[in-house]
Amino acid sequence: MISGGSQHIKDTRTMFISKVSPSKLKTYDECRQRYKFRYVDYLKDLYNPNSNTNALQFGSYVHKILEDGVDAKSVDELRVLAEELRPNYKFSDKKKEAQLDKILVNFFNFNSQLEENVSTELPFEIKMTDDFAINGIIDRVIKGKTGKYLVIDYKTSRQAASKTSLFKDPQMLMYAFAIHKMYNVPFSDITVSHYYPHLDKLVSISYGSTQINSFLRNLKNKIWEIRKKKAQDLRPILNQFCDWCSFKNLCPEFGGTPRMLEEAKAKEKEKYPRKKT
Repeated sequence: MISGGSQHIKDTRTMFISKVSPSKLKTYDECRQRYKFRYVDYLKDLYNPNSNTNALQFGSYVHKILEDGVDAKSVDELRVLAEELRPNYKFSDKKKEAQLDKILVNFFNFNSQLEENVSTELPFEIKMTDDFAINGIIDRVIKGKTGKYLVIDYKTSRQAASKTSLFKDPQMLMYAFAIHKMYNVPFSDITVSHYYPHLDKLVSISYGSTQINSFLRNLKNKIWEIRKKKAQDLRPILNQFCDWCSFKNLCPEFGGTPRMLEEAKAKEKEKYPRKKT
């Protein structure tokens, strides 16, 4: 029982994890407290009135159009698809709405140049050790006539990433390793990329085996780091993401209390009952 809003409650649960996805890894690196709220307390709702879901909803909307529209025979067909999907997404941004037709035209032209479509929304789960796996979903995988693979991750952020940032991106490294294992293809035949449909820009790189192996060693060390922690060790990291964090009002750095957290968990447990496995 929590009797006071300011009372400190020790949470001694250990953080044993058997799978890690790019998003889980990114969350942990950006803020341990946000990782706890999302993956330990299993919170889903927004706890920050300043959280702007427009960009997130618009990004999801565009992803779905590009996923479902890979076989479109014309831009008009993409426009019809976009109209059909629009009611499923909640965003009110006239600038983004104005971008949409440009996105559809750019994507149609880009898509028409691609070769064999291996998969859209490709799920993967690769076992790394007896008790640890990496998992995720890849937006698009293309196989060229020479047998080489192109991995595409769709992005709607304002600016394109640099090749330098992609070389260090855990998501891209994980995707390259997954394609290597799933299709038995050497790293030299795998290109990973970001495609920005609003900018009509593809940023692509390839990795060497040395870089991938170094990443995997560091990843295993990161997993053991997480496993050794207790929930009470997952503390806030103040940074540029705080103002937009969906859990800001629950964060102890911004006035959140144990009571508030327990109330949030109780409400969400009732709202989103977890399936028994």
